[in-house]
Amino acid sequence: MKESDGQVADILRAADRDRYLSALYAPAEKREGLFALYAFNAEIAAIRDRIRDPLPGEIRLQWWRDVLAAPKGAGEGHPVAVALIKTIAANSLPPAAFDNYLEARIFDLYDDPMPSRGDLEGYCGETASVIVQLAALILDRASAPDHAELAGHAGCAQAIAGLLRLLPMHRARGQCYVPRDILSAAGTSPEEFIAGDAPEAPRRAVEAMIALANHHLNAFREGARRLPQRLRPAFLPVALVPAYLDKLARDPGRALRVPADISEVRRHWIMFRTAVRGWR
Repeated sequence: MKESDGQVADILRAADRDRYLSALYAPAEKREGLFALYAFNAEIAAIRDRIRDPLPGEIRLQWWRDVLAAPKGAGEGHPVAVALIKTIAANSLPPAAFDNYLEARIFDLYDDPMPSRGDLEGYCGETASVIVQLAALILDRASAPDHAELAGHAGCAQAIAGLLRLLPMHRARGQCYVPRDILSAAGTSPEEFIAGDAPEAPRRAVEAMIALANHHLNAFREGARRLPQRLRPAFLPVALVPAYLDKLARDPGRALRVPADISEVRRHWIMFRTAVRGWR
């Protein structure tokens, strides 16, 4: 492994432990590509935390568009960009997937509430689900397209669980990823959900989001047994979703105040068990 490749792995390990662990179960020759893809995802997800207003964030997203569209040699000096360009070329990854991904990520930069469940699922599809699909292409280009629908459900389940785990941070900075129609059905609004003055309605909204994540998780499980072993590492992060959702479901109201997490040992065990046995 080159020094730059090791640097990308270190970036990913610090930023996204779950995806880093999942990549370790991939064949050695595939890991660098997965590290680059996942580190890119972590870099984009972190933009909101590094800015004070949306414009610098949009400029950063445009920088990534320009780099990915540029000739060979673009992004020099940025280890993740260099590694990603190399990975895209080596695996013939579709440029449109990255462009759509970056377009969807604009939502993260603003405090506009998520309009509807369909919008949320579309956002998850263009972000988390696309990352699963691209990872599958890196692992096995021939069979990955046969499991695109499964990747869609896997990404939605993973992303919604992730958004629920980050609820305290999102609420603190005035963001609301819980769709307006779900909030309305629970008897609240984006403004009230963020303020958290009346806890009962926000708790019902969290329960509805957990149910939505479980809907996609169950749809994923229906087809997961048919996943070829060579594609399994791309889907491994979703193996942690049931544990995260169980933690959230025990006290939905607490999820509004405290990030839900599971122990490092438990994460390792779940990943290992699923990597070896698959989904049953």
